[in-house]
Amino acid sequence: MGMSDEALLNRLNGHPELRSRVESMLLVVDDEMGNLQEADAVEMQLIEQMRRMGQESLQAWATGQATKAGESVAREDKTWREGKKNSNGTAPSAK
Repeated sequence: MGMSDEALLNRLNGHPELRSRVESMLLVVDDEMGNLQEADAVEMQLIEQMRRMGQESLQAWATGQATKAGESVAREDKTWREGKKNSNGTAPSAK
């Protein structure tokens, strides 16, 4: 088995849009309202939920990548800004 229930819940809580989508899928599977009488209707609902979860997952990934890239640029930028420039330019040559 993969991660523990607690670890999974913690990761889902870190991505509220995915947690919401998983909850929506569970509602379809459990059909608490009794609205879904045919397998075709359930299938269509689950396909739609999976499609949305795929889009939201990709968006979450892209956001994470942009954040990492921004942090990397900030670290590089900080490296260049650290320290004081000691030179006032080149000294004039004597003629």
